[in-house]
Amino acid sequence: MSTKPITKIIKLDDDREIIVETGKLAKQADGAVVVKMGETMLLATVVAKKETEVGLDFSPLSVDYQEKYAAGGKIPGGFLKRESRLSEREVLVCRLVDRVIRPLFPPNFCAETQINIYLISADGEALPDALAALAASAALSVSNIPFDGPVSEVRVARVEGKLYINPTPSEIERADIDLIVGATEDNIAMVEGEMNEVSEEEVLEAIQFAHEPIKVHCKVQKELAKEVGALSKRAYEQAQEDTDLRETLFKALYDQVYEVAKKGISNKQERKEAFQAIKIDYMQSLPSDQEVDTALIDKYFDEITREASRKLVLNESVRLDGRKLDEIRAIWAEVDYLPAAHGSSIFTRGETQALTTVTLGNKLDEQIIDGAMVSGYNRFMLHYNFPGFSTGEVKPNRGPGRREIGHGNLAMKSLKKVLPPDEENPYTIRVVSDILESNGSSSMATVCAASLALMDAGVQIKSPVSGIAMGMISDPENGQYAILSDILGDEDALGDMDFKVAGTKNGLRACQMDIKVKGLSYDILRQALAQAKKGRLHILKEMDKTLATPREDYKPHTPRVKVMKIAKDMIGAVIGPGGKVIQNIQKETGATILVEEVEEGGLVRFYASNKEIIEKAAQKVKEIVVEPAVGEVYQGKVKAVLPFGAFVEFLPGKEGLLHISEIKWERIDKLEEVLEIGEEVKVKLIDIDEKTGKYRLSRKVLLPRANVNAEKEI
Repeated sequence: MSTKPITKIIKLDDDREIIVETGKLAKQADGAVVVKMGETMLLATVVAKKETEVGLDFSPLSVDYQEKYAAGGKIPGGFLKRESRLSEREVLVCRLVDRVIRPLFPPNFCAETQINIYLISADGEALPDALAALAASAALSVSNIPFDGPVSEVRVARVEGKLYINPTPSEIERADIDLIVGATEDNIAMVEGEMNEVSEEEVLEAIQFAHEPIKVHCKVQKELAKEVGALSKRAYEQAQEDTDLRETLFKALYDQVYEVAKKGISNKQERKEAFQAIKIDYMQSLPSDQEVDTALIDKYFDEITREASRKLVLNESVRLDGRKLDEIRAIWAEVDYLPAAHGSSIFTRGETQALTTVTLGNKLDEQIIDGAMVSGYNRFMLHYNFPGFSTGEVKPNRGPGRREIGHGNLAMKSLKKVLPPDEENPYTIRVVSDILESNGSSSMATVCAASLALMDAGVQIKSPVSGIAMGMISDPENGQYAILSDILGDEDALGDMDFKVAGTKNGLRACQMDIKVKGLSYDILRQALAQAKKGRLHILKEMDKTLATPREDYKPHTPRVKVMKIAKDMIGAVIGPGGKVIQNIQKETGATILVEEVEEGGLVRFYASNKEIIEKAAQKVKEIVVEPAVGEVYQGKVKAVLPFGAFVEFLPGKEGLLHISEIKWERIDKLEEVLEIGEEVKVKLIDIDEKTGKYRLSRKVLLPRANVNAEKEI
C-alpha cells in the first residue's frame, strides 16, 4: 500500500460529497479506508489469515460494526462506561454488510477473514448504515484479499413522491418507502427496508433509482484500487478435489437422487433419510479394503443432491415436496391458545410453526435506547427466538444470535406501521415469536403469527399483515429460471434467491432480498414480486378464517389504561409537593398514575386491573385540573369556621368563602351552631374576583326561599 494517502470523491446529485481515503490510518491491516460524508466518518479495516483452513467448504468471514460513543460526544451508560457487546442496531448494520459482501468471496477461499467497521465521527444528518458496505468493500478493494467486488449500498427514500439517495433522518421520517439497496456495478445483490402500503412497481422503481449511484461508487473503488496497486490478489491454497471421484459418484448416483427428489416427499426428515439411504447403500457396496475419502464423498453427494433438485425444478417444474412453483403449503392457525397471555396465536405453514405472544405494559416498560447516535425510548418490541429443537438439533441457549435479531427486526418493520398511533394506543407492546418448527421462512411465519396475536390482544391494528418468502432457481448457461413461492429450508439452501415480502391487502410493508448469483434482471424481480403478491393475499385469506379483525376489547386480565390530557400549568397541581397529591390518589384508588410533560401540555396515564379503579382515579385528577366555573354546583367540605363565614374546599386544592349571609335565608346568630369543620355541604360558585382570583360561594341559593325552617342539608 502507498505511504501517501489517496483520496477519491463521490459527488451526489444534491452537491453533497462522499470522501474515500486510504493510506493514512491502520496501515498494518491488509486493507483500510476512511469513508466520510458530512461529519460522519467510518474506519473500515480488513485482515485475512495467510493460511487456508483445512476441511472448510465455506468462507469463514466475520463482519463487526461498532459505533464509538465519542463519535457523538457521548459517554456510555451503565456501570462499565465503555463500549461492550454490540447493540441490536450495530448487529443489524453488520448483517447489512455481511449479506452483500459474503457472496463475493471466491467459493474456495477458506482463509479466516475479519472486517471491522468503526463509526469514529457522527453527524446526525448523515446516517452511517448506508455507508458501511461502501467502506467494507473499499477496504477489500485496496487489499490483496481475493474478492469479486467492488460492491456498495445506498439508502433510498421516497418523500412526497420524490426519491432521495442517503436522505436525512427528517426525510426518512416522512418517507413512504425506505430501503437499503446493495449492488455491484452490474447487478442488484441485496434489498432491505420498509414501506407504507406501496405497490410492487413503486418498490422496483426505487431499487432501480438506487442502483445508479451504486455504479458510481463501484467505479470509484476500482480507480482507488488501481492507484494503490491492489489489482492483483494473493494466491491461496484451494480445497482438495478429486475429479475422478466426483465423476464416478455423479454417474453412479445422480439418477437415483433425481428419482427420490421427484417423489415429492413433503416431510423434511423422511426426504433427508431417503437421500441419505442412497449414499449409505453406495458406501456399503464398496470393497472393504478400498480406501475412501468420506469428506469428499459427502461433499460431492451434496452437490449431486443440489444439482438434481435444481434440474427437477427447471426441467419439470416439480419441487422437492411435490408442490407447484406458486403453490403455498397448507396453513392452520389458532388464537387465544395461551389463556393467561394478553394475546397469543399459533401459525403453522407446512413444517414451519410460530407460537407468538403479545404483552401490553405501561410506560415504565418502555425500552431505553442509549446509543452513540440514537437515544430515546421504544414502545414496540418484537423478539424472535429460534431454539435448536425447531430443526431437531441440540443447541445451547446463549441469547439471541445475529440471525434472530435480524429476523425479529424484519418482522417488526412489517408490523410497526399498522399499529394505532400513540395517542390511540397507551400501551408499551412486546411481541415474542418462538419458532417451534422450522422448514423455511420462519421470519414470515412470525409476521403472520404476530398479526393474529395483536388482533387477539385487542390491539386495533389498521390491517392484518402476512409474509411470504420467494426463491429462485436459475441456469445462467441457457437462461432458464423458476420463481418459487413459500420456499422450503432446502430450497433456500440450494436456490439462488431468498426474497421475503410482507404486506397487507393494500400494499407492501417490508421486504428483504438476498441473492447468490451474479445476475438478476429487473424482469425476474418484477415477476417475483407479482408472484409474492398472489401468495401473500392467499395467506391473508387463510388468516382471516381464524381472526379477520381485532377484538373489540382487551382480555379481562389485561391491565386497563386511560390517558388524560391536562394543561401544562396543572402538572404541578396533580403531582403535588414532593409527589404527595398523586401518591395519595394512588393509595386511595389502587391505580398506578404516571404524569408526563409533552410539547402540547401534560399527559396523565392511569393503569389498573379494571375500569372502575381507573375511572375513580381519573375523577380525582379531573377534580384537580378542572377550572371552576361560575354557576356550577359542587359538593364541598368545610375547612375552617370563622365568625363571618366558612371556607369550603369545593374542588381539590381550591377553597372559597361561604359568607355567613350566603348560608341560609334565615338569620344566623352563631355560625358554629350551623356548620362544623369536616362537614360536607353542597355549594354554588357565584363569583370569581377578577383581581384576586378569590371564589365566592353560596349555599342558600340552592335552598327553597319559602322553606326557611328546612333542616340543615348535608
